[in-house]
Amino acid sequence: MYPIIFENLYYDRIWGGREFEKFRDNLPEGVIGESWDIACHPNGTGIVANGEYKGTSFTQLIDEKGTALLGTEIKGDRFPLLLKLITSNDSLSVQVHPNDEYALKNEGDLGKTEAWYVIDAKEGAKLVVGTKDCTKEQFAEAIKEGNLEKYLNEVPVKPGDMFFVKSGLVHAIGEGVLIAEIQQNSDTTYRVYDYNRGREIHVEKALDVIDFSLKGEKSNGITVKYDGYEKTYLSLCEYFSIEKYDIKTEVKEVSDKERFYLLTCVEGNGEIHYENGSLTITKGDSVFIPATLGEYSVKGNLKVLKSYVPDVKKVEEEILNNIRG
Repeated sequence: MYPIIFENLYYDRIWGGREFEKFRDNLPEGVIGESWDIACHPNGTGIVANGEYKGTSFTQLIDEKGTALLGTEIKGDRFPLLLKLITSNDSLSVQVHPNDEYALKNEGDLGKTEAWYVIDAKEGAKLVVGTKDCTKEQFAEAIKEGNLEKYLNEVPVKPGDMFFVKSGLVHAIGEGVLIAEIQQNSDTTYRVYDYNRGREIHVEKALDVIDFSLKGEKSNGITVKYDGYEKTYLSLCEYFSIEKYDIKTEVKEVSDKERFYLLTCVEGNGEIHYENGSLTITKGDSVFIPATLGEYSVKGNLKVLKSYVPDVKKVEEEILNNIRG
């Protein structure tokens, strides 16, 4: 096995634009708002773009390679994660995602818990993370009256900010932001408010699933310093773990036979070296690290997100051991 890159799957969005052209040269025509970069979902499945398996669909690759690709602890009949980049020339709808139980019952799909890492943000850019100073009844009335903004928790953002968006949390991406989104492999979204753009909204279902007790807060993480790089534990839940590597020279790692890793470059550029070769990684690139890759290293001056489905207790123990020194 080798580190795998997938073709970018681009999607027109009413709030999109041409911002991906700042760091990519393969953008199709249109108002592009999303790039699904590691995806195996009915609404978008990646095609391998490099190496021996070039041209193979992600679904076919999973069927052929199984645990050698995904890892022995990745269970179920669906790839667990979806990794995308989102760029906004206008505000996205105010929305909420259901949990697994509600989504499976009402949509036949998984729920969605996700995390946002801000790669770029224009001055004054904001995100909506949660509600404020309202009850369910007040929120519902404000939707009817079209003055929901007073109940939305708006947060100014800058590059490097990280937010955990649990199912049930009202949220929205504002204008002028480039975000890496790591999420459950689901495309289930309930729009609450869409700035009168004429698209369907899902008020009844949204009110069913909004958890008004949830608070949207920036994740500062826990940082551990090593020779040549820093590692920050940014997010940990049953669905995914996200760690940021701030690499100055090199980080050496070994793949985990129990699980795959996803590496996303959010700043700078460098190279991934492995037993039989190397590949270049630059801002906006995501790379799939197979469970059986073995030893590999990332060299350069860059920042990389590492996402994976964790053994939560194992990661918690690792964090505690690092804190204790």
